Amino acid sequence: MIKPHGSNELNPLFVYDAQENEALQKEAQSLPGIIVSSAAAANAVQLGGGYFNPLKGYMSREDALSVANNMRTASGLFWPIPILNLVEDAGSIKAGDRIALKDPNIEGNPILAIMDVEGVDEFTDEEMAMMTEKIFRSDDTEHPGVATFNSQGKVCLSGPIRVLNFSYFQSEFPDTFRTAVEIRNEIAEHGWEKVVAFQTRNPMHLAHEELCHMAMKRLGCDGLVIHMLLGKLKKGDIPADVRDAAIRKMVELYFPKNSTMVTGYGFDMMYAGPREAVLHAVFRQNMGATHFIIGRDHAGVGDYYGPFDAQTIFKEEVPEGALEIEIFEADHTAYSKKLNRVVMMREAPDHTKEDFVLLSGTKVREMLGNGIAPPKEFSRPEVAEILMDYYRSIKQ
Repeated sequence: MIKPHGSNELNPLFVYDAQENEALQKEAQSLPGIIVSSAAAANAVQLGGGYFNPLKGYMSREDALSVANNMRTASGLFWPIPILNLVEDAGSIKAGDRIALKDPNIEGNPILAIMDVEGVDEFTDEEMAMMTEKIFRSDDTEHPGVATFNSQGKVCLSGPIRVLNFSYFQSEFPDTFRTAVEIRNEIAEHGWEKVVAFQTRNPMHLAHEELCHMAMKRLGCDGLVIHMLLGKLKKGDIPADVRDAAIRKMVELYFPKNSTMVTGYGFDMMYAGPREAVLHAVFRQNMGATHFIIGRDHAGVGDYYGPFDAQTIFKEEVPEGALEIEIFEADHTAYSKKLNRVVMMREAPDHTKEDFVLLSGTKVREMLGNGIAPPKEFSRPEVAEILMDYYRSIKQ
């Protein structure tokens, strides 16, 4: 199986031993505690599940600035985006303290992790601006990722953590949430050697489905892991439970049995385009995928990125050998009226725009909201029905 990033073995930071976990939970009650941001909580969940291997915790100011500048930590580890615990005010917390990190997303703010604080440092305005520009390629506060990143505070708490639970993800999505450890184990149980991963924060329409079939066939893969984001999204995105139901129905009806895993991970969407695409590749390698589909406008939002910037970054900015996972580059896919099947548009040079069934996201949402199923060339009817039910429910 493909090696994790940065080490020979996966090193999840979750405390799996029940007695040790219980002891740490008890200890945490007597420690100074802070309620972290949702982004920092999501980072803890990813660290706990092994997705951010080989990191041991939150990055220092020095590592964060180095990663933002050149995608390397100060010690030289390739990493695309700073993994931070930012707060507005650290209060009396200082280096050497042991603190409890409290979950902002669950009522009562239960203990999420214990942290051994190695550094308490404040970024300057100029450093925050530099990191924002490098990570998001924008400083526009209308960009949801830029807004979230700059709303957490400038004080950086760095140091190793021990993760004690997986926030709301395990309880709300018991059939879907999986750690990198669990996905690796399941891939091994299947006996899959070549595995392609598909990232989604949206329901999958016919073009997405066919793209997965194409990748599996062209790469000669044994299996597919559909890996959906279960964390915070921007306003207007379809909730995770609805996406989950729609994707499961599609897989049940239109994929060969035992060929596909439907899974999810507990991370908040950053909408950081190219840099986030590289981060996505890191944690797909950590979960055992050998290949990763990067399509049009991967992890993007609005018009902040070019349609294929998330592919270009792997050629122009990711050093050769930095990652073992391979990228499957996908063009925009659409149903060809001439060929009566879904194709990658670049592979149909004799087509005009009128030869494709093309619907904007806005148009699809409008149709679904009005109880109108998109054409069969765009969406499977069983998937459309689930989405129409959702839109009907929010109109009431």
